[in-house]
Amino acid sequence: MSFLEVKGIKKVYKTRFGGNSVTALSNVNFSVEKGEYVAIMGESGSGKTTLLNILAAIDSPSDGKILLGGTDFSSIKDSAKTTFRRDNLGFVFQDFNLLDTFTLEDNIYLPLVLSGENYDTMRKKLVPIAEKLGIADLLKKYPYEVSGGQKQRAAVARAIITNPQIILADEPTGALDSKSTDELLNLFGEINKSGQTILMVTHSTKAASHAGRVLFIKDGEVFHQIYRGEDTNEAFYQKIADTVTLLAGGKN
Repeated sequence: MSFLEVKGIKKVYKTRFGGNSVTALSNVNFSVEKGEYVAIMGESGSGKTTLLNILAAIDSPSDGKILLGGTDFSSIKDSAKTTFRRDNLGFVFQDFNLLDTFTLEDNIYLPLVLSGENYDTMRKKLVPIAEKLGIADLLKKYPYEVSGGQKQRAAVARAIITNPQIILADEPTGALDSKSTDELLNLFGEINKSGQTILMVTHSTKAASHAGRVLFIKDGEVFHQIYRGEDTNEAFYQKIADTVTLLAGGKN
């Protein structure tokens, strides 16, 4: 059994009065091994954001199941989803999702505070992470006092401090300049090498080229996938770009 298994996921949205329905996902199937770094790509409207919301236990599928470490969390009751997300999933968002009234330190501590951990335990977890991410000197600053790249590093720290089973990243480089993008992607690579499983939704061919595998979503299904193998980032970038061009050319 794979670490993450997505089986026959379907999502149908009903209109307000139930007269019509829209199928966002029709039959999504894939698996992820522990320690993998997988990117998901697809055009707007392809269903990748819906898929990420379901993987994040924010939304529920209309049909199918998702197993994480053998646990079917697609059927978890709404009352238990918040705890499941906090204990098992780490999130990195395009817009950082940091609270401006909290210091970076307090933002990073937030999931641990919600879990009821004491300050000394939280501090012991934070120190090595902050040093690794290069934000140890910024912890007392507020989000509006630091750069976009530094905000995203704080967001990554918040995601990994709970030692999640998997990190879900939603367009993590979308709000960053080229230098900060390179730094974040290198950081993701280092985190992945340490054994952290990462699943990233992205429009960016550059971001996807840092993953080990890329899934392409089209018309609500996994339409194609490619593996890095022994390719360099540059070679994998070209392979991804060629695939994107090919898929775009196959529009009806």
